[in-house]
Amino acid sequence: MKLKKGSPLERLYNGVWQENPTFVLMLGMCATLAVTTSAINGFAMGLSTMAVLVFSNLLISLLRKIIPDGVRMPAYIVIVATLVTLVEFFMHAFATELFNALGIFIPLIVVNCIILGRAEAYASKNPVVSSVFDGLGMGLGFTCSLTLIGLVREFIGAGKLFGFQVLGDWYTPVSIFVLAPGAFFVLAVIAAIRNRIVRPEVRENATNEIACGGNCRYCSGTICSANHARLDAELERKAAEEKAAKEKAAREKAEQLKAAQAAAEKGGDAQ
Repeated sequence: MKLKKGSPLERLYNGVWQENPTFVLMLGMCATLAVTTSAINGFAMGLSTMAVLVFSNLLISLLRKIIPDGVRMPAYIVIVATLVTLVEFFMHAFATELFNALGIFIPLIVVNCIILGRAEAYASKNPVVSSVFDGLGMGLGFTCSLTLIGLVREFIGAGKLFGFQVLGDWYTPVSIFVLAPGAFFVLAVIAAIRNRIVRPEVRENATNEIACGGNCRYCSGTICSANHARLDAELERKAAEEKAAKEKAAREKAEQLKAAQAAAEKGGDAQ
């Protein structure tokens, strides 16, 4: 079923799957790679970012006709910074351990590309309800992504899930997964799996259809070169068809003129 563009469900689906900020848009990589040493940390950072996303989209959409274009980015940053400060105070008061674990990455939410990107690309141009659900969808996508990465890293790197030991003494943790290289590896593998599901690889015996819809500009899979070749061939075929159609039209026009001239000459001879 095709969702109506701009509807709440379409915005949620877009943020969680279609344009997932982590695995598709590759935004917010600083927090993604740094805080996902455990599922709890990833979940907390995702929720914090989602709260800021929803309320910043709400306020920016409400004020979109009031904020002058010349100062819109500073205005967005002031709004986001205010919300981040509130989130930081809240976490400091009610979740001190998470606050200490996330550290500097909480105030860095202010300059998170996801928040400023959605403010500029969507909230500043769309109604309040759509903007709120856009922020909610992007926030859910970011939260799910960070939690999933944290789950994998924590499970393989420490034998735990959400802080609880699930593997016994027999298991030797692969400590690299809780270090920076492990974050890159897990991110790459999950993104590759998602791309494999959404964009199947083009094989030599594949059909002549474009594998991902033909938008090679944004293609991030191994289908890119194959699609470029097919698109180039398609463009050449269309150009040849247009040229042949023009030549045919020119010939028909010349024949019509020639027939008209012959008819005129015959009429003159008859007189």
